[in-house]
Amino acid sequence: MHILLLASAFNSLTQRAHAELRDRGHRVAVELALPGGSLPDAVRRHEPQLVVAPMLKAVIPEEVWAAYTCLVVHPGPVGDRGPSSLDWAIHEGIEEWGVTVLQADGEMDAGDVWACVPCRLPQVSKSELYRGEIADAALEAVLLAVERFAGGTHVPRKQDTDCAPDARLRPRPYLDQSVRRIDWAEDATGTVLRKLRAADSQPGVLDTLLGGEWYLHGGHPESVLRGRPGELLATRAGAVCRATRDGAVWIPELRARRLPGQPPTYKLPAVPALGDRLPPLPEAPEATWADIRYRESGDVGFLSFSFPGGAMSTEQCRRLLDAYREACARPTSVLVLGGERDFFSNGIHLNVIEAADDPAAESWANIDAIDDLVEAVLTTTDRLVVSAVAGNAAAGGVMLALAADEVWCRSGAVLNPHYRLMGLYGSEYWTYTLPRKVGPVVAERLMREALPVSAASALGLGLVDRVVDGGPGAFAAEVGRLAAHLSALPSTPTRIAAKKSELERRESTTPLAGFRERELARMRRTFDDPDAPYHALRRAFVRKERPAGTPPHLSASQTDSGPSATGFTGTAPHDIPSRPIG
Repeated sequence: MHILLLASAFNSLTQRAHAELRDRGHRVAVELALPGGSLPDAVRRHEPQLVVAPMLKAVIPEEVWAAYTCLVVHPGPVGDRGPSSLDWAIHEGIEEWGVTVLQADGEMDAGDVWACVPCRLPQVSKSELYRGEIADAALEAVLLAVERFAGGTHVPRKQDTDCAPDARLRPRPYLDQSVRRIDWAEDATGTVLRKLRAADSQPGVLDTLLGGEWYLHGGHPESVLRGRPGELLATRAGAVCRATRDGAVWIPELRARRLPGQPPTYKLPAVPALGDRLPPLPEAPEATWADIRYRESGDVGFLSFSFPGGAMSTEQCRRLLDAYREACARPTSVLVLGGERDFFSNGIHLNVIEAADDPAAESWANIDAIDDLVEAVLTTTDRLVVSAVAGNAAAGGVMLALAADEVWCRSGAVLNPHYRLMGLYGSEYWTYTLPRKVGPVVAERLMREALPVSAASALGLGLVDRVVDGGPGAFAAEVGRLAAHLSALPSTPTRIAAKKSELERRESTTPLAGFRERELARMRRTFDDPDAPYHALRRAFVRKERPAGTPPHLSASQTDSGPSATGFTGTAPHDIPSRPIG
């Protein structure tokens, strides 16, 4: 079936829908609903059999929904309506939620229901839920709705009071900053965390701090540090700890409020964002929250990391490399590398690069630091290393995962094994690892086509070695079980013993240093050329500038033909919509 995805941005959910619909043999194209464009004309050009809107901020015109069946994904159960569905659910501490696929008509969110799937809302940020539990429920609902539509006999049900007996499910307004505002003297820690989580990653919570106005992004509880409500207590890994009425929270990122006439602002780690405003504060060596952690279970080490947005700055790469070296000093036979729920990695940190006094120099430092990390993984010969890809990965983050002996990927993750759309050749030893995984022909196609790859397609391509079924909350436990099994296999010592001789053999013929030198020579030319497209593309990405039109590689109809097909995922600049329904 020919399906058109209508979206405000090619965000994570749209990418996953694109990949998984292609996996099932559908021809899929994307059209972005951009200011100044004509949606009716765009839809007519595609002549789709079905229109699906995974994330749409604009209203679908009657001219479109009257001529085509248009299925809209609403991140709320039947009966819930409004532009801030998921925000309100988190803000109010609701634990049971859902996703509805409804047919567009003349009233927002009031169309007939084609599918609805329940889901839980664990206490994590909105963006993490959106890529996790919400995305899982949304894809289940979309695939069911598409199957029902293709069958030709299903009659969608009307929305009425019988469908939504819960009194909480009703039309609700946009959740604005007057409701999100934190009263540091009155709000308990749990309330502060709900407000922060409901606004992350967009729009953030507007607050006053050290004489400036900032949007606060992210929130993690602190169980030991205490102080006067609103007081900054400590720093850790670029985050700041701020006291509440009865505790404290860690805030990893800030975004300055944009002033009239000024360029768009963007998120940065809290400490460098505050800069000289920040008074001397202790760096908390041990705290409740940490972005890098290590633990052991039997003969298995687990090095977990979780960086906001999946981006890894120079400083974060260096800290992770130090932690990796410490983990390799432990007497384990298997080392698991990766987060427990969300992003694995999206490569270098474009926001930090953009904010640097010399973005070209910072680009170089960042790529060099992540290359050092990848090299350390590639040259580990005294244990098996497993990359545990719990969530989306992109560009250099995919290549970091490929440096391990095995790649285990959650079934809901989407991979982005390319650099082209950012105007980069790429590094992280991709010219060594990617062809070894998928072959040179598929490697070239992955880089050229720049389309989303689902976990299932990645397995078929040989990009990953195992797909782990289940929701985000179950991934870490299942990886732990599998890693324990791997460490106990009789063949594991033999595999470890063979790693050293294999590395020595490769170094004698095609040294790793040569791959790095050739990649970095291309990257250096790009970084040092002020007219290279990378600099404009980076700036547009960081500042969330909309493209002039739908990129050609998205508007062309794509279908998946198994292991020869390709894909892309990751996080688009507009990953979490401020108005997530169409």
